[in-house]
Parts: sequence; C-alpha cells; structure tokens
Amino acid sequence: MIAVGLDRQSFVVGLGGGVVGDISGFVAAIYHRGIPHVQIPTTLLAMVDSSIGGKTGVNTRDGKNLIGAIYHPLLVIDDLDVLKTLPGREFNQGFAEIIKHAVIADAKMFRMLQSWKAGEAPVLQRLIRRNIEIKSKIVAKDERDETGERALLNFGHTVGHAIERAGNYRKFLHGEALSLGIVAACAISIRRAGLSPDERDAIVDLLRKFELPTTLPKNFARDKILDALKVDKKFEGGKVRFVVTPGIGAAHLTNDVTLEDIRKAIRDL
Repeated sequence: MIAVGLDRQSFVVGLGGGVVGDISGFVAAIYHRGIPHVQIPTTLLAMVDSSIGGKTGVNTRDGKNLIGAIYHPLLVIDDLDVLKTLPGREFNQGFAEIIKHAVIADAKMFRMLQSWKAGEAPVLQRLIRRNIEIKSKIVAKDERDETGERALLNFGHTVGHAIERAGNYRKFLHGEALSLGIVAACAISIRRAGLSPDERDAIVDLLRKFELPTTLPKNFARDKILDALKVDKKFEGGKVRFVVTPGIGAAHLTNDVTLEDIRKAIRDL
C-alpha cells in the first residue's frame, strides 16, 4: 500500500469471509492511523457476526485475535447471491452464530429456527437482518467490551476458541468449534445458572439440525484445549469471565465458573 502510494483518501475493501474482513479491517485501522474500511462479507457467518461490531485482528501462534483494533467499517454490503456459491459445510457454520444469538437474546427466533426449512431468499434475508439487529444492539451498549454487555456475544466462545487452537485452526471451522463450545457452555449453565436439561437438549438438537458437531472425536487432544484456555482474552486477573444462559433467550456474565467446571464440560464433549 505504501509502495503504490495509497494515502488518507484511499480505502480498503474486504471481500471475503470473516478472516478476510478481520485482516482488511486491521490494515485499514493502522494504515495512516486509519482509513475507511468497506466490508463485503461472502459467508453467512461473516454477514451475521464478524462484519458487525468493529472487532478486527490477526491470529498469533498463541491464540486468536490477540493483535487487533476496534475499528468500525464505513459500510457493510450483504449480497445474498454470494451465499449460493458456498459449500454446505461453510453455509451451515453460520448457523452456529445465529443459534448463539437466539440463545442469548431471542427465544422467538430460536423457535423459528426449530421449524426452519431451507428455502426462499426473503426468509433468509429477514433472518440475517434480525441477527444484525441483535448484535448491533448489544455492541452499541458496550462498544469497547468494557462493561460486560458485549461479553454476552462470547457465549460458547471460551471453549470454542480453545478447540479451534487445539486443532491448529484446521480441524474445525469457526462455527463448528463454536457449536462444540455452546454445548460445553450449556453443560456449565445447567450447573451454574439453572438451565434446564430440556432446554439444553433443545439447543443441542438445533445445532445438530444444521449439521454442526456436538461431540468431539474420541482421539481429539483434550489437554490441548485446556492449554489454549490459558491465553484466552476472556480471562482477567486469573478469573474466568464466562457467559452462561439460565434459559433460552437470556444470558449473563459470571465469575462463578471454575476451571474444573470447564474441564468437566470438555471431558463430556
């Protein structure tokens, strides 16, 4: 960018999935101390999650997004036609974030997903719009992730990110790792937040409906998951900041969850 003479009047377009958007946003944030960023997400997951909220970053060998900036795009363009080009696995992983939003904030959307049938574009358009509304509303209350409001979006991510890293970011797609993290978070929520086993089962069944994993392979290195937890950004002052759900449509942050709770949930996956 420097070599070709781009200046403060230039802008960056991120055309692609979440990783592309994270990198293009980070570049836009640091070039000339910030130039405009336009996101054109090409995956369902990026449309409903990563293109919203301004979190940008790059991974290191030690963990996900440990280097980054909060830098909102000037414009986000969601073109549903690009979703027709996605393989089924790539498309389905986006529903992990959609299900997460339903669990933490929208019981009505959860029930709608239970009767979901792949079909008309307008239905998908409404679903994407609703997820943008949910995330945008939460982000607006806590843009820089300081009060705990935005942390609700991390439901399932503490274990999910650790699973991604334990698999060297190759074994599972982000949405697949998140699905496993949601199952673990539900197990912990039964113990620490009063989630009913029936609602836990409903959440697991919905993840399976979209062909998302709910159990780890028997030979998966579970000890690596625990090692990855140690560099998680959601640990502060040695305490675990964990998001639990007391029931579908609600969630809150707690410091009552112990590492042993997480170990047990991972063992049970």
